[in-house]
Amino acid sequence: MSRQTALDNISLKPTLRWGHTDYSLEYHTPYLKKVTGRQPEDPDFFRAFYDAWEYDFLFSTNDGLRGNWGEWGRDTDMGHAEYASDGSDKHQPKECPFHTVEEVWAFDAVAEYGLPGFEEQVQAYENAIQHSRERCPNQLTTGGYYRTIVSGAIAAFGWEMLLLGAADPVRMEKVFDSFFRRTLFHMQAWARTSVEVVIQHDDFVWSAGPFMHPEIYRKTIIPRYAELWKSLHQAGKKVLFCSDGNFMEFTQDLAAAGADGFIFEPCNDFDFMVDHFGQTHCLVGSFVDCRDMAFGTWDTVKRTLERTFQRLADCRGAILAVGNHIPANVPGGMLDRYWGFLRENLPRR
Repeated sequence: MSRQTALDNISLKPTLRWGHTDYSLEYHTPYLKKVTGRQPEDPDFFRAFYDAWEYDFLFSTNDGLRGNWGEWGRDTDMGHAEYASDGSDKHQPKECPFHTVEEVWAFDAVAEYGLPGFEEQVQAYENAIQHSRERCPNQLTTGGYYRTIVSGAIAAFGWEMLLLGAADPVRMEKVFDSFFRRTLFHMQAWARTSVEVVIQHDDFVWSAGPFMHPEIYRKTIIPRYAELWKSLHQAGKKVLFCSDGNFMEFTQDLAAAGADGFIFEPCNDFDFMVDHFGQTHCLVGSFVDCRDMAFGTWDTVKRTLERTFQRLADCRGAILAVGNHIPANVPGGMLDRYWGFLRENLPRR
């Protein structure tokens, strides 16, 4: 494993091998104990696993010193389904504090939640990235921001009120702009740090594709991404765009806005991503679907790994991952076979 391997793949530089990461293995406590021989209380518990599974890249975002919006103003807790094996993350939704669409259209995220001092935020981000480098020196830990324009609106309003607000694109644009302005503050802060790679996370589509009119994305959302990324690129940072769902319709727009790579789920066809961006962008994903790992057969998972390996020949930079995470209901035996096959067969460059 090597943070340099991740950096070289993201920068499309020649390197000895493709990068590797995976998501949500931290929920597999018994499996991690077996692999590492350590207990969860050990401060090196996760680092030992990342090294054992040869992670090169750690997905990380940080919404800043005022990231818990409920402490500063109105937000909507839509609850959380059971994901952890013990169900500890499940909780019920709370009532949305927005009762009319007019309240949504009058909303300003900067005024509602405020912002910390800029230098204070820069130092907090720098401290966080330095701590991550000390904790996991063999992996590249990213900077990033999670509640970007659309994800920010989802967190503030919940789905119902967001969709009602977005039915009037003209009135909603200034609301989206307030989330943009709040995000811009944090991107400019990240630009002042020593971080090398920043993730711009924004769940702006569903698995079936866009849930707003495509022109809202092209005229209101994506041009603002381009503004977010200017200060990062001027500071020499790489930007990886990440969204759940199927955003293939907008990949060309995102590339034109300045994304250096894409982090995506398997509902975005890996063939499509390689055909259109394999020579120009770093691709973080694969054909592998966690649903096959949880409910399918090893032969199915093996075939998707082999298809991924074949398409890597057409890439300049890639980090292999199960793009829709590896949830706690994937059996340990499947994890052993997945990692064993990946370790033995991932093509060298």
